[in-house]
Amino acid sequence: MSERTLIVGGRVIDPVSERDEVCDVALLDGEVAEIGSGLSRAGADSVLEAEGCIVCPGLIDPHVHLREPGGEHKETIRSGSLAAVEGGFTTVCCMPNTTPALDSPAVLALVRERGRSAACRVFAVAAATRGRLGESPCDIALLAQEGAVGFSDDGDVIASAGVMRQVLTMVAPTDRAFMQHCQEPTLTSGASMHAGAVSTRLGLGGWARVAEEVIIERDVRLNRDIGCRYHVQHVSSAGSVEIVRRARGEGLPVTCEASPHHLTLTDEACEGFDTNAKMNPPVREWADVEALRAGVADGTITVLATDHAPHAKHEKDTDFESAAFGIVGLETALGLYVEALVASGAVNWGRLIELMTVEPARLCNLEPLGSLRVGGPADVTVIDPEMTWTVGEDDLKGKSANSPFLGRSLTGRAVATIVGGQVRMRRKRVGMAGSTSA
Repeated sequence: MSERTLIVGGRVIDPVSERDEVCDVALLDGEVAEIGSGLSRAGADSVLEAEGCIVCPGLIDPHVHLREPGGEHKETIRSGSLAAVEGGFTTVCCMPNTTPALDSPAVLALVRERGRSAACRVFAVAAATRGRLGESPCDIALLAQEGAVGFSDDGDVIASAGVMRQVLTMVAPTDRAFMQHCQEPTLTSGASMHAGAVSTRLGLGGWARVAEEVIIERDVRLNRDIGCRYHVQHVSSAGSVEIVRRARGEGLPVTCEASPHHLTLTDEACEGFDTNAKMNPPVREWADVEALRAGVADGTITVLATDHAPHAKHEKDTDFESAAFGIVGLETALGLYVEALVASGAVNWGRLIELMTVEPARLCNLEPLGSLRVGGPADVTVIDPEMTWTVGEDDLKGKSANSPFLGRSLTGRAVATIVGGQVRMRRKRVGMAGSTSA
């Protein structure tokens, strides 16, 4: 039976069609049926009052760790999807550092099958090398044919330049992006946080910026004659931003992403040996934060991605050097991006939406997802830009709560998440009449 949902009176922002106006949006049979002012409420099964809110294409996160298969004690595809819709995300792309790795059609099929019962759309980024060992490339063409939306050994770099060249050569004809975790391993052995005054004071092994930068420099040079779409994951260093800026200025097919924590935290968050601030790559210094924000502002950084990395409590409740790297990010990302980028004046709301919708859709070849147009998918996020809230464990809907942002006050929050026309999350801020699916 068809269900018509009407979203009324919101500020509709769609970067693809360059729409930015207060109007209504009607959804029917999983598609956007109408967009316009004063749409009739007659025949609507549910009405979502969105006055004062932003109505935009469903948010897309191209970099999450759902841990399934093999790490279900940390997260599952189902629990991770609940965290996603809580944060306003209608689509996520999961990374291949699972057990076994996402390096075969069979494991991709498992993710696809379990994704059918998820609260949001789930796509898989396949491993670039067998077992993510960095020794021999996977059957890249076959994995692309089986639905991989990108390739990465995320969690580990492809350290061998020879293997890296092979991978770039094999990925290029698939028109997928290769997504690099930029960490030169011989420069980070024994390191657990940024190399600087704080690491020295705490007596912890330091992780220098050059460990990230040298990999980007190497890969850009390797890729010059290949032309593979090359994407830098979770950029953390001011120097890395400059390398990417220079490459893009030369017209090379290079993109990069920034994560919420690298846009808001410095290495001072590690004071007191707080393991929730331990992540890979590490949070660095304020000059790096400023450089990343400037990179977003000038278009060097084209994608925002959470690097949602859940861990069980015991994996963080240990000494700093032994603790796992990573933090959860799906539920808190939007408010942190608003703080770092909109409130600071780096970008306006239109560009923020673009960085979280159409840009990640382009990165992972997910179009027509990422746009809000008549006849397109009814994936919609409704955002209250003025909603102030304090992050608590109850707000983290995944299986893990390893976040340095607990207790932090944020402004801006998703108040409704609609996937394929089905309401997957809604808050009291938005009034609804009639029946809906949650």
